[in-house]
Amino acid sequence: IGPLVAKCDDPNAMADKDVAEVVRLLDRACRDAGFFYVTGHGIPDSLIKEVRDITHKFFDLPYEDKVKIELSNETGYRGYQRVGVNITKGVPDRHEAIDCYRELNKGMYGGLGDPLVGTNKWPTDPTNFKKLMEEYLVLCTELSRKIMRGIALALGVPVDAFEGKIAGDPFWVLRIIGYPGATFAGSHLVSFLFCYRRLSELSSGAHTDYGLLTLVNQDDDKTALQVRNLSGEWISAVPIPGTFVCNIGDMLKILTNGIYESTLHRVINNSPNFRVCVAYFYETNFDAVISPLDMCLKKTGGNKKLETAVYGEHLVSKVTTNFSY
Repeated sequence: IGPLVAKCDDPNAMADKDVAEVVRLLDRACRDAGFFYVTGHGIPDSLIKEVRDITHKFFDLPYEDKVKIELSNETGYRGYQRVGVNITKGVPDRHEAIDCYRELNKGMYGGLGDPLVGTNKWPTDPTNFKKLMEEYLVLCTELSRKIMRGIALALGVPVDAFEGKIAGDPFWVLRIIGYPGATFAGSHLVSFLFCYRRLSELSSGAHTDYGLLTLVNQDDDKTALQVRNLSGEWISAVPIPGTFVCNIGDMLKILTNGIYESTLHRVINNSPNFRVCVAYFYETNFDAVISPLDMCLKKTGGNKKLETAVYGEHLVSKVTTNFSY
């Protein structure tokens, strides 16, 4: 996407044949898969790797240190969750994580965001964790804006169609995730921590993402992310060094009236080694009312196929039912 990154703010960008080719490929990927690898994104490989390395260092800490920033409803669902706390379709997932959100103050959006009010719970060990992640967040936000401009061009709408009232003030979510190796599931530690609750065979159960776009930064040497294709088969998203795995979410599915699908995906870490993934979620404005774009309605016969959603309501309804303490 290098040509798009360089020229997406140029009103004549589509006159450039390289930009036009990126836009064509984006459209094909969003229609056919909803998942794609992104190269030429401009974020330094060294930073992408450093983000994963520092994540490994945090998850290598003793449990007693990690739980100092424990997630709960009192923290606005921000902070650390041990293995088995996150739930997908009623079954505890086999991963631990730190959850972070764009920070909200009480009363913003008429109380819509109150369940997520709070400040993010950044670890103090490693010492530069917060600084590094905040630098990374800025770059991921800008990259996502540029990709969304390419998607707008792919749909034949104005290049800034996803800005303004839709995502001119985008919310974001960051999940810093650690997946124990396959041998972990049968350990005495699991039995001790979870009182013999059944852990999923899945490191993360099948789900779609909630917003517009996700950037997945995964370990280069472990294949665990799987995507369901149009035939219903699960396809491995084999890591390609220097890339992000990118996928579209529920709000973009609504905006396109189903032209682009928010694809089911899951994680199965069959490796004996611990795996990390840092997932950045680029969302709409928190209080955005999301319904199909006029152009997308025309392209799909004029009938509205998907219900209008308020992004913040959608997110809060998911977050407040995702955990078991």
